[in-house]
Order: sequence, then structure tokens, then C-alpha cells
Amino acid sequence: MEVLAQLIGGLANIFTPVNLMVMVIGLVLGMLVAVLPGLTLVMGVVLALPFTYKMGVEPALILLTAMYVSGTYGGAITAILFRIPGEPMDVPLLWDGYAMTRKGQAAKALGYSLVAALVGGLVSAVVMVALSKPVASVALSFSSPEFFAITVFGLVSVVALGGGSMVNALISLCLGLLIATVGVDAMYGAERFAFGINFLQDGIEFLLVMVGAYGIGEVLSRLQTGFASEAKEGADLGARFKTAFPKLAELLGIKGAFIRGTATGIAVGVVPGAGATVSAFVAYGIESQYGKDAKQLGSGAPAGIVAAKSAATASVGGALVPLLTMGIPGSGATAIILAAFLLHGIQPGPQVFVSSAGLIYTVFAAVFVAVVGMCVLGYFAIKPLCKVLDAPEAIVSAFVVVFCFIGAFAARSNLSDLYVIAIFGLVGFLFERFKFPIAPLVLGTILGPLTENNFMTTMVSFNNDWTVLFTRPISGSILALAILGLFYPMLRAAWRRARARKPVAMPLTPPSGHATTSLPK
Repeated sequence: MEVLAQLIGGLANIFTPVNLMVMVIGLVLGMLVAVLPGLTLVMGVVLALPFTYKMGVEPALILLTAMYVSGTYGGAITAILFRIPGEPMDVPLLWDGYAMTRKGQAAKALGYSLVAALVGGLVSAVVMVALSKPVASVALSFSSPEFFAITVFGLVSVVALGGGSMVNALISLCLGLLIATVGVDAMYGAERFAFGINFLQDGIEFLLVMVGAYGIGEVLSRLQTGFASEAKEGADLGARFKTAFPKLAELLGIKGAFIRGTATGIAVGVVPGAGATVSAFVAYGIESQYGKDAKQLGSGAPAGIVAAKSAATASVGGALVPLLTMGIPGSGATAIILAAFLLHGIQPGPQVFVSSAGLIYTVFAAVFVAVVGMCVLGYFAIKPLCKVLDAPEAIVSAFVVVFCFIGAFAARSNLSDLYVIAIFGLVGFLFERFKFPIAPLVLGTILGPLTENNFMTTMVSFNNDWTVLFTRPISGSILALAILGLFYPMLRAAWRRARARKPVAMPLTPPSGHATTSLPK
């Protein structure tokens, strides 16, 4: 009952005039960002982050949470209607959603995606509220060794999910950790990598790294490949800009896809660094293996739409659990929300449930309201939102660059920050060019200081005895999992290479009446 009362209090905060206006703005911006093929959800949240610096902490978190929730759905519209995924998480929708559009069932496909988003979002929000308090209660017993182990596990998880190359992911992460050390050491006051430059003594803000690498870097990448100006495929589908909800019997017929997709989204979302994209692909893969309509997937099966979209939306609640309870972002967008907490002087973790319980339950309520608002907006605003696709990509990218520089300058009113953001824009472009993942770089700059502070605090508290990190049961177990997560992909790849090099026995064809022999191994 106490949780319900606090959640009702959070809902009351949402419906104050200022917060409600911010919620609506966040829903619209999130949908627009997801619809525009030149933007991504993470980039949109990054662009909004600097403008929350002058806001109160509640409106700032409501805005970013609404954008996060709404952005997980908007790309489904363009994926189903135009075969243009607004987000990487919407790629699985191409295989069945657009196939239904080609069959003249675009309205029904949009209906399935909307219901899947509603179910996945609401169920994950309930699970988020149910899990967060118990997880936070356990985390209250943690000390600096446990928090150091958790941050290391978060960094390792990002590396494991950072892309196809483990080496590139590790390089990206180490560069982010190096950037995080620039400035004055908080423990001893020693200057590190500042080279006598005044603005470097204050450190490099993670905000500049995020906005530069994601925003400017993406624009430079698109500038290199050339901006698209041709008409989008399917632009004559004006009559299909509507949503037709499937019948209850049709939904009950694929209830297994709802259950598997939502459960996968929550479970994968909890893993630091995974997010909606991984959730959608994993859920679609599970459905293609174990679903009742597995053989129909890829040819216009509603189960494929439901599994992918429910997982993508359910990942929101899952990703917020480690963020709010332990300060570890579960996705790229929650890393930006973590930055918003830190910009307002609040460190997410178990203690925040004691010191700022009202704020946490306002975030919970924002997820519930945003899920419902996202579906209402998605139902009524499909046609005007799709009109945004008519804007030339070059013009959209120009606005992105302008907002990046305005946001970076607004944070500290320091002209040097504009040079820094330009440098990291070039870094982001080079990362995209040479297939280095950006997520480890960004999260390294955010989690690096937390990891260092917890390690140094542990050393001071336990007389420089580093073995305490492994002898304490919880921290030792978490570090063991982190080490396993780091080296398992490497060992698996080495084992596969060894098997590929192993000679295969080739039977010889013996003369009639002779025994069969084989080549020596």
C-alpha cells in the first residue's frame, strides 16, 4: 500500500501544469526523433539534455523519460509504412510489418504494433516498480567494494555488447576512461592530462562527449555518404495513414508472442548496455525458434511485429531498474538520463530511495503516463508525423548541428566547450568510419569517475588491501561475473578458430573387399 500511495503521489506531480506540459513536449519530441531517419533516439535525448540544465530536476527527468518511452514506438510507423526503420530497434519490423503493408494490411500492422507497445510498456512499468524497491533495499547494504564491482560489471557489459569486434569495443572503452581522468583528481588534488590548459583542469564534461560523438559525428557520417533527396519508397500510401486495432480473438491467438516478447524485453533491458535494439532482435529470434507461427515469420506474421515491438518497449522499464537502484545505465538512453541526474547533483542508487523517494516515484509515474500518452499520440498523429519525412535530410542535419552547439554552450557558457564538442564530433565520425562502437566511449566517460572514486574509497577504507574486492562475497561474485563476461567471448572465438583449423578425417575409398581406412589426424 505504501508503494501505491507513493505512486499516486508521483502521478499527482505529473499532472501539475508545468510537468504535464513538459510531458507532452517530451512525447512529441520523442516521436519526431524516432520518425526522422536522420536522427536516433539516443541522439534526440542527447540534444534535449543541455536544455534541461536550467530546469528543475523533476521536469528535466519527465522530459527525458517521455522522450525515451515515445521514441521506442515512433520508428515503427516508418518501418511498417515505408520500409524505413527510424531506429535500429525497428529493423525486425521490416520483415513482417512492411510485408503486411505490401499485402494491403498496413492499418492492421500498425494496430498490432501499437497494442504490443502498450502491453510491453505497461507490464514492464509494473515490474519496474515491483523490483526497484527490493533491489534498492539489498543495495543499501553495499559498501564501496560492491559499488566498484557493479560499475566494473557495467563497463564490461557495455564492451561485450559494443559491436562485432571486442578489440574495437575495448579500445573505445579505454579511450572513454582516459577522457574521464582529465582534470584534477578528486581524492588527492593532483592535476592529470591538463597540460597547463585552464579549461582542461576542470575536466572534460561527459555532456560534450555525448553530444559531439552522437550528434555531430552522425551528421559528418551522413555528409560523407551524401544526404538522401529522393522520394521515399511508399510515399503514395496516404490512404493508409491510419490504425486499425486487431480483434480480441486475433490478439489472444498470439498471446504467446506478447508474453515472450515482453519477458525478453524486461530481462534483456536489465542487462547494462543492452537496450531496446538488442531486446527487439533477441525477442524476434526467440519467436522464430519457439513461436507457434515461427514458419510464417518474415512473410507478414503479426507475431513477428508483436514480439519485436513489445520487447523494445518493455526494455524501458527493465533498463531503468539498474539505473535507479545502482546508478548503472541499462541502455544508451538511460545513460543520458543518468547524466541528467548527475547534472542536478543527484547520484542514482539505493540511497536515493531514502533521500528522494518522491522524485523516484515521479519517474515511475512518468513511465506509466508516457506509455499511455505514446499510444494516444501514435494513434492520432500518424499522418502528420509521417509528413516530417518530406523534409530534406540536409536541412534536418543542419538543425541538429545548430542545436548541438547551442546546447553545449548553454551548459557552462564556455566558448572552449564548442571546440571540444567539434573535436568529439570528429572522433564520433572516425569511430563510425572505422567501425568502433561509440557506446563504450560515452559510458566510459560517465562510469569512469564513479569506478575510480569507489576504488579509491575502498583503498582508503581498507588500508590499501585490494584483496577485499574479492574476499567480500557480493563484490567478489560480481567481479567474477565481470571477468567471465569479459573473457568468455574471447575464449569462445579462440575455440572456434581452433576448431576451424583442426584437420578433418577424410575416408579413403578402398578396393572391394578391403577394410576402410582414413587419413591420419
